[in-house]
Amino acid sequence: MSKSKRREIPHYRTPIIETHCHLDYLDDNELATTLAQSAAVGIERIITIAVSPGNLNRVLQLTRVAANIWGTQGVHPHEAQSYDDEVEAIIRTQAADERILAIGEIGLDYHYDHADRAVQREVFERQLQLAADLDMPVVIHTREADEDTRDILRVFGPALKRKGVLHSFTSSAALAEYCLAEGFMLGFNGIATFNRAENVREVIALTPVEQILLETDAPYLTPVPYRGRPNAPFYLPLVAEKVAAVKQLEVEAMLEQIYRNSLDIFFGAV
Repeated sequence: MSKSKRREIPHYRTPIIETHCHLDYLDDNELATTLAQSAAVGIERIITIAVSPGNLNRVLQLTRVAANIWGTQGVHPHEAQSYDDEVEAIIRTQAADERILAIGEIGLDYHYDHADRAVQREVFERQLQLAADLDMPVVIHTREADEDTRDILRVFGPALKRKGVLHSFTSSAALAEYCLAEGFMLGFNGIATFNRAENVREVIALTPVEQILLETDAPYLTPVPYRGRPNAPFYLPLVAEKVAAVKQLEVEAMLEQIYRNSLDIFFGAV
């Protein structure tokens, strides 16, 4: 689609919280532009997500850049083999910072298998226990690992008082239903707009609006009609529009509920 055919990004009355992106991929100039463009379309708060020992400090630093940036601390399954007691101590210490909202991005990824699966499971369990110890929500990545994700959450989930979110949800309806019944939220992003993502739209349809979060996973997964460009929080209104259409809800009413969801899970208030 040519640039001339790309319609403007809608700006809804209700503010939107970006619950999952990776601002550390941007240089200072790109970050400033992204923050300005996001504010211009109603993105009120942005949560930037840690993924590795190498970006734990950078994520924390980014929370000092602007008043509307918050962060997480955690190690992604791709980086599971780099997790050790020293890394865990850093996460534990930095998670006490008032700008850090959750433990994540943690979980299992059996699609790429960048780390040994047994190591992924051990590191996932350790970080779930850490979140329980710290009384923090979790941000979970799961890909092609439904059975193990469910089995691990069955053991560790009850200790997570604030539960968390399975972000960028692309797994089965069965896993979605299990996690929803256990009180977790599901995060949806630009994948919902992809032509071949009917499985994701089916999960959106079955998810109560009270358990939906919006995210971009920027700079990845740019929604239609802007695919081919780096993703950014300012594309979130397009995700909201699609989720509302799938749910057959009026966008503003849906956004009001999702705003409350986002505040409740990450900021501890509604």
